[in-house]
Amino acid sequence: MALLDIFAGAVLPIITVAAFGFALGRASDIDADPLNTVVVYVLAPALVLHSLATAAFSGATIARMTIAVTAYVLGMLVVAEGVGRLLGESEPRLSALVLAATFPNSGNYGIPLSDFAFPAGGRPAAVLYLAVQSVLIYTIGVYVASRAGGGGGIRGIRRVLTIPLVWAVPVALGARSLGVVPPADGTAMGTLQLVGDSSIPVMLLILGIQLARTDYGAALSQAAAPSILKMVVAPAVAVAIAVAVGFQDATVARVFVLESAMPAAVTPLILVGAFADDLEIGGVSVPEYVSTVILVTTLASIPILTGLIALLEGGALI
Repeated sequence: MALLDIFAGAVLPIITVAAFGFALGRASDIDADPLNTVVVYVLAPALVLHSLATAAFSGATIARMTIAVTAYVLGMLVVAEGVGRLLGESEPRLSALVLAATFPNSGNYGIPLSDFAFPAGGRPAAVLYLAVQSVLIYTIGVYVASRAGGGGGIRGIRRVLTIPLVWAVPVALGARSLGVVPPADGTAMGTLQLVGDSSIPVMLLILGIQLARTDYGAALSQAAAPSILKMVVAPAVAVAIAVAVGFQDATVARVFVLESAMPAAVTPLILVGAFADDLEIGGVSVPEYVSTVILVTTLASIPILTGLIALLEGGALI
């Protein structure tokens, strides 16, 4: 029953929206690139800006979550890069592997699942995780995606600085510290929330469209390494970091571990679509490679996350 409840309450809505994108991709020649641009430059920045500006967190909680998420991302970047090089991977596959193995789907999958698993404080902790990760994925992640497209170095850094989300976070934190955040029920914040909330279904539609065009026969054979890193290694890394950081709130610690164990995020798919869309890996495009890892890890996450939630709720890990 627990598995069915988790599936119906958190996974099924995600699959349903992505399925509409899949059907649309199969039935038409729709181009996902304009949608990618809208998400990266408008919808996602609005989501994080609103969440960070309105969430109620103590300074200690924000600091610990920031340290933990940063440590997790950097740790997985090092592990994935090392594994990729040991396997003899080169660009663009190496950077695609690193992106898919490092960044979890902490938003449209992680937030509802955290809310369901830990009703007392799970959702706000998950939103905070998403806010910190968003900064990292639109800075470090953009740099890695740019590297995959042959644009590393100064060019990659310059492109990072053009991402609005990089500036949205300090604006939100500055507004909070100065006490000038508009009322949450006012027109300004309501509009910002409306725009931000729309990013989740649009990102899922993009995923479905890309999955509709994926050559699974060729891509599945290449998805093993990043999938194992994301669903097996990442949770172990997260548990070690949570213990080291020493969260004062057990729920926040457990949400951190659960969020880190989510399947591969949709955002790397959007990033490689923007930076390396025309490149191939063994006859498979970079977006097809990443979208296949997303598919494999999402399917694998149903039993894995169910067991992980049971362990976390029982206090066996944190």
